[in-house]
Amino acid sequence: MNMVAKMVATKLAEALDPVLFCQRLGFVPDEWQARVLRSNAKRIIINCGRQTGKSTVAAILGLHTAIYRPGSLVLLLSPSLRQSSELFRKVADFYRRLGHEGLEPEAWSALRLELVNGSRIVSLPGKEQTIRGFAGVNLLVVDEAARVPDELYAAVRPMLATSNGRLILLSTPFGKSGFFYQTWKEGGPEWLRVHVPATQCPRISTAFLEEEKRTLGEWFFAQEYMASFESDPCALIRPEVIERALSSEVAAWRL
Repeated sequence: MNMVAKMVATKLAEALDPVLFCQRLGFVPDEWQARVLRSNAKRIIINCGRQTGKSTVAAILGLHTAIYRPGSLVLLLSPSLRQSSELFRKVADFYRRLGHEGLEPEAWSALRLELVNGSRIVSLPGKEQTIRGFAGVNLLVVDEAARVPDELYAAVRPMLATSNGRLILLSTPFGKSGFFYQTWKEGGPEWLRVHVPATQCPRISTAFLEEEKRTLGEWFFAQEYMASFESDPCALIRPEVIERALSSEVAAWRL
């Protein structure tokens, strides 16, 4: 096989398998990351502990989509400008590792990358007025989704209507309310659910987790590291108590 044919074969393999694309980036994905990268699911929800690598997966998926699907619009939504900047920085770092390789940037800023193949990656803070003008999104990633307001989530979903694009929610839990919790608990079979507690991350030591559990206490540790949906400890009535009090077997009373 000559050099050109080999390069074409490599590009085709990477287009079909994002894990091979990761190898060129010098990144070895964890098992759950490889599962997400290789999934064809249109709807993915990732419920993970802190520092387990969710933003890295989002950045790689966004870059892979932009490179191998010319003309794509990839939207990365975060609750704040700081978080948006950090997520996009990961995208930019991976893009630099590629050395562009024939995909020179047409425009490149702190929150936006446009490629010569017509694809765009845009990272936005979670404000409705900043996202209303986007449509035809091929990949919509909602980072720290548990902290994104429900009304903003309702505003971004129509962006996928004409493109039949993918939607990926990723977050550490933040109580038993909001669309992230409801999707994890009640979302339909179209959702691929991925749970990643910190104990499954090889880069986080057992000793560190034990120290965090002693320092933070059971409630914060369960939420922040074990990705467990916990009730507000200050709530007068816990949600699970209300849920146990409800019954679908009681007939509605009519006048």
